[in-house]
Amino acid sequence: MTDSPDVADDRRPKLLVVDDEPANLQVLRQVLQSRYRLAFARDGEKALELAARERPDLILLDVMMPGLSGLEVCRRLKAPDADAALRRIPVIFVTALADPEHEAEGFAAGAVDYITKPISAPIVLARVRNHLSLVAADELRASRLAIVQCLGRAGEYRDNETGRHVLRMSHFAAVIGRRLGMSDAEADDLLNAAAMHDVGKIGIADAVLLKPGKLTPEEWAHMRSHPEMGAEIIGEHDARVLQMARRVALHHHEKWDGSGYPHGLAGEAIPLEARIVALCDVFDALTSDRPYKKAWPVDEAVAQLRADAGKHFDPTLVELFVAELPQMLAIRERWAD
Repeated sequence: MTDSPDVADDRRPKLLVVDDEPANLQVLRQVLQSRYRLAFARDGEKALELAARERPDLILLDVMMPGLSGLEVCRRLKAPDADAALRRIPVIFVTALADPEHEAEGFAAGAVDYITKPISAPIVLARVRNHLSLVAADELRASRLAIVQCLGRAGEYRDNETGRHVLRMSHFAAVIGRRLGMSDAEADDLLNAAAMHDVGKIGIADAVLLKPGKLTPEEWAHMRSHPEMGAEIIGEHDARVLQMARRVALHHHEKWDGSGYPHGLAGEAIPLEARIVALCDVFDALTSDRPYKKAWPVDEAVAQLRADAGKHFDPTLVELFVAELPQMLAIRERWAD
């Protein structure tokens, strides 16, 4: 049995409700139908078929059923070789099995929550709403990251640097971030933000950006405007990764001694993530071939970083970078040009 919502309701989230007892399906229908589109299955095979066809936003799944149990259905949905879209669907078990051992087994199978029978309507509605909110938050974050990555690639196309340069220096930055105590989520934000450091070059004229010779003072002034252009392109947002990307784009040409641009910031007045990206960007540029130069040997590049510690770069970050040099070289090898 399947609900047929009005066209006006087509944007309501879709739930798949699975139970071998018609009475249980009817109870859940009465609780959920005013807020959600519903599809129903009375066995595990039908549940898998409907999940693949209907792509519900969430599944409410009984555990004890003839044939395929709810646990086996969940395991198949979450299997590494399953369709990625199916793996992302949150599964809530609705069952009379309430002991900790069964709950642990359900979570191990891939479920996100457990509701015991007889059900409470407010609890069912709250759990469904909360897990759909988590899915929406995950999708929003994924969309933001996709935008960040697309803009980062757009910046690459405007320069003579390779996409692998951006990939390497972004991973260097994440290594340093973790070494400084950033969480995995914060380090991932830094990795994505670092890729945006030169997005402002989208706004630099080809005659300046691609000029093979020395820039005139006027052309150099135009080139030096790219950090502020980058900050404008990214804009101001509540999302942490976009806030970080804006700081990186705006401040990655500042220098520890205050001689950088665009604002002449010095020392710890320069945002930490911009200090990290500046160091990682220069190291990879020094050790990479460019149309205008050959790659420097690693030891010479490291010597240059140390010579510029306290002038261009944060001295603490230079030593952290050198301490992590084996990992940096592994990153260079993995994403070699």
